[in-house]
Order: sequence, then C-alpha cells, then structure tokens
Amino acid sequence: MKVGALLTSAGINIGLCILFLSFYSVLRKQPQNVKVYFGRRIAEQHKRLRGAFILERFVPSPSWIVRSLQCTEDEIVSTAGLDAVVFNRVLVFRLWVHCVVLYIISGVACFLLYMEYKHIARLRLLHLVRTTTNRSQFTVLVRGIPKSTHESFNSAVESFFTSYHAPSYLSHQVVYKVGKLQKIVTGAKKVYRKFKHFKGTTVDQTCRSVTYRCCLCGVSSNSFQLLPTEEQEREKPCVKNSNLNLPAEECAAAFVFFKTRYAALIVSKILQTSNPMKWVTSLAPEPKDMYWSNLWLPYKQLWIRRIATLLGSIVFMFIFLVPVTFIQGLTQLEQLQQRLPFLKGLLKGKIMTQLVTGYLPSVILQIFLYTVPPTMMMFATLEGPISHSERKKSACCKVLYFTIWNVFFVNVLSGSAINQLNALSRPKDIPMELARAIPLQATFFTTYVLTSGWASLSSEVMQLFGLIWNFVRKYILRMKEDSDFILSFPYHTELPKVLLFGLLGFTCSVLAPLILPFLLLYFFLAYIVYRNQFINVYCTRYDTGGLYWPIAYNATIFSLVLTQIICLGVFGLKESPVAAGFTVPLIIITLLFNQYCRMRLLPLFGTFPAQVLIDMDREDEQSGRMDEIHEGLHA
Repeated sequence: MKVGALLTSAGINIGLCILFLSFYSVLRKQPQNVKVYFGRRIAEQHKRLRGAFILERFVPSPSWIVRSLQCTEDEIVSTAGLDAVVFNRVLVFRLWVHCVVLYIISGVACFLLYMEYKHIARLRLLHLVRTTTNRSQFTVLVRGIPKSTHESFNSAVESFFTSYHAPSYLSHQVVYKVGKLQKIVTGAKKVYRKFKHFKGTTVDQTCRSVTYRCCLCGVSSNSFQLLPTEEQEREKPCVKNSNLNLPAEECAAAFVFFKTRYAALIVSKILQTSNPMKWVTSLAPEPKDMYWSNLWLPYKQLWIRRIATLLGSIVFMFIFLVPVTFIQGLTQLEQLQQRLPFLKGLLKGKIMTQLVTGYLPSVILQIFLYTVPPTMMMFATLEGPISHSERKKSACCKVLYFTIWNVFFVNVLSGSAINQLNALSRPKDIPMELARAIPLQATFFTTYVLTSGWASLSSEVMQLFGLIWNFVRKYILRMKEDSDFILSFPYHTELPKVLLFGLLGFTCSVLAPLILPFLLLYFFLAYIVYRNQFINVYCTRYDTGGLYWPIAYNATIFSLVLTQIICLGVFGLKESPVAAGFTVPLIIITLLFNQYCRMRLLPLFGTFPAQVLIDMDREDEQSGRMDEIHEGLHA
C-alpha cells in the first residue's frame, strides 16, 4: 500500500469534509436558504424564518447532529416513509458488521441479516395495517385487454369481471389516453391553482416595469399604470369548474375495484385466461406513484423492451471499461511513464506523484460515475414500469450491478492484473487472482471511500447544487418560490453506493484491514447525515413498503460469499489445505442460510398475507368503514 499517496488523499478529503460541514452548519441558519435545507418541513408547516440578524446564525454548531440522533424510527416512518427506515437500517447494519474478523464476520453478518430481515418484515406488515384507508389495496390494474371490433374496452372489462368475479367485483375505470388539447387544459388548471391565492387581495394599481433588477443590471421604474375597466367588475368563470368534453382514446388498461382487499389480492396473483399475455393483473400502485405515460404501452411489447434495455446496459458497462482502464493506469505510474515518456519530467516531484497516484484516480472515476444514474434511470423508464417506485427500484439494481462490476471487479483485474484479463476464462484461478489483486488495489479503494464517501456526504448535507440554484433563482432570475417542488430522496444513487462500500469492507477486511476504520467512520457519519436529510430536506411522494431491503440483502450475501471465495484463494496461495478445507463448509452454510431466509422471509416482500388482509377487511366491515371506502372507490 502506498502510504504517502493514501495520506495525501486522506488529507485533501478530510479538509473538504470539515470545510463543507462547517459551511453547512452556518448556511442552514440563514433565512434565504430555508428552502434548500428545510424543504420538507416548509412544505408541511408553511412557515417562514425571520430575517433578523442573529450572531448564532454565523457560528458553526453541531446541534443538527444531536437532533438527527434523537429522532426515533417511528418519526422517520411518519415523515419520510418506510423506505427511509430501510435505508437507515442498511447503514446501521454495515456500521456494526465492520467492527468484527472469517467465521466471526460471516456469523455476525448472517445473524444480523436475519434479525434485520425479521424486523423490516414486521415493519412492512405494520405499514400495511396502518394504511387502512389506502384505496389501492382494493384496486387491481388490468393490462393486455383484448381488442374487439364488437365492443369497447369499457364493455369488455365489465363483461369479463361480472362473468368471472361477480361476488367480489365492485366497479372499474378504463384508462384513457388524452390528446394535446387536454394537456393544454390540464396545464391551464395548474396555472390557475398557482394564482388562485391572489383572489380577494388588493392589487397595486401602479405596476412596475417588467425589467427585473438582478445583481449586475436592471433598474426599477413606474412606467405605466393599470387603469380600472368594467371587465374587472364582471364575474369571471372559474377554470376549476370548467368541464370540456374532449375526445379521448381508450387504452388496453383499466383499474378494477373490488369489495375487499383479499379479493383484490387473489385476482392480482392468478392467471385470468389460458393466454398469459391477455388480462394481465397486478395490484395497482398508489395514485401519486403511478407512472401514467407507460400505461398505454402494449403489454406484449414489454418483454422486448426489457431485453433491449438489458443489452443496452451491458453495452454501456463495457463502454465504461475505457475510462476505468485509463484511471487504473494512473495508479501504476511505472507503466504509465513507459507508455507516455513525456510524463517523466512532470512526475518527478514527490507531491505530484502522490497526487496523481493517490487522489486523482478516484476523483476522475467519481466524475465519470455521475453519468451512470441518469443513464440507468433512462433504461429503467424504457422498460415500461407502471409506477415511479418500480422505475427507481429497477434503476437502483442496474446502478448497483454497474458499480460492483466497474468499481470493484474491473479495477481489480485491469489495475493490478492488467495483463491477466483472461483469468475469467479459468474459473479455478479466479479466487487466487482476486487474492493477489485486492491488496495491490487497497490504496485505490481507500481513496475511493474518502472521495466518494466522505466528500460526497459533505456535499450531500451542504446541498451544493440546491444552494447554487436557490441563489440563482432568488437573486439573479428573481423567480418566486415553488412550494410544490420538493426533492425526493435518490435511493437509486445512494443505496448502491452504501452497498458497494459494504462489499469493499467485506472483501478487504482480511487482506487489507486498513480500510475498515475509514469505512466505519463513513457509516457512522452517513447514519447521522441521512437521518438529518430525511427529517429536514427530502419529501416522500411515494413509498415501496420496504422493497429496497431484498436488494440490500442479496448484495450482502453476495459480498459474504465473495469474501469467503477470496479467502479460499488466499489459503491456496499460502498452500494451507487445512484452512481452505474449513472455508468450504462456511460457504455452504452461508448459502443454506440464504436459502432459509428466502423461504422464511422473502415471500413477505412479494405479496401480503391473506390472514392480515382478511382481518383488516373484517375490522372495516364491523366498524362501518367499508361503505365509506366503497364510496371513495366509486368516486
């Protein structure tokens, strides 16, 4: 390990981290930045901070850390949703596993995985029971409705469900594809809602110039006056109450409402006909979660879209090999100077050498990685998901696979074994190749944790892009605040990063344990920072009900098994057959544990228990809430 390069990178990132956190503790107290750092709370409370001068606003303070730690799990569930709890529990689990050394690590990891699985499964069931008024639990989305020349989609849906599900069928609503004129009307209604709060207020008859004053130019003037007219006295029709009968095209999709939750679940899980491509049913997402533009995609196209996006993702992963290989060339200075002789003069200085080999590769890689989440989100959208949460979850999986392959495997193989890429063609040699390569890449992985971990957390808590946009919008563009626009938490970028650090911690814990203190500090800091962001910054528009946990679980099991395989290669290099023999049963035990968890707990994340749904239906019928729910479904 190159200690000098590591210390250079650590010094730079620690300095940036302290600087950003200090700036954050000051900037969060300024009234003009309240929209950036307390967007969710402002959206709920509709309060404004006073602009009085207070000295405390300009002094860094750790009070936000104390408030983040004091927040309970129930408060996070009520404010940010169950997905936020899942994300925090993932951080807690890494935090604890990295404190321990191969049987102890595996045993503690499996025990914690099982306990977390049970805990989150219990929270998922409690989340279901608490949302008694969620009408999506009574709703089934039907796609692939057969097209007929004799009847419309509306008539076909009614005929099918009254014939085969008459006892539980309540009503239905066909999805319509609106035209451009309807979109214009919808946009006009949104504009009306933004300006309706001016109703009843007194308008200043002396109007100002349309030229706004900015920081560099622009003057104010009273260049014209608004004269009263007779039209102002007349009563204007309300846009909200306008009803235009615009033609709309029926889609081969419909929402079907049932009398009970149990009936909706049964219908969503069984095949409706002998052709699985027709009358395809699934539980409907919540209205805020619905990705409406994908509902009119023909269902028979979806498998082609998924194959195309899979191929596109694979091609993108291989294209990304080019910058990764170049970046790893920077870590091997001798090979780089041999191929580019003109660099010998530039890299004579010790500080420059340490900067190039220690800090620069991880920074360049991080810059390239910024292109990955939007690309994977585009691929996830093209797959045709019916909900925003499904799209974000798909993008999360794609980003996770991408980062594990390109940040871990490609860096290991192309960096320290740059001439041995054919190792993948010899599966028996892979454990030994990884055992040789990982210690040589320990410096890069440690600096990557510092750059992508510590520095990114500082940037996250400071909300650098949001702060810049807030300044430009307020003081240059002079735009008014949009209370409807509050950021939602980017699970598809942050969860893969956390799970990648977990993989690095597991695989390097035996061969390069120096990385563990950096990871431990990262997980502790991330636990505080993200709790603060969930409480104050991000707004939860939709919730998956904890479905990010199986992704975290699968990534952890993969990390454990990979660590054990790497240790098998280490024992092979040291010619220790006894230790290698003890490692094989551990791999088998871990896989058996995985199979048990998949049978015992994973089904709870795929569907809801009939026992719980029937109890909820009976309670609603006895309390009289069921009639109210049915009326809401009819509306």
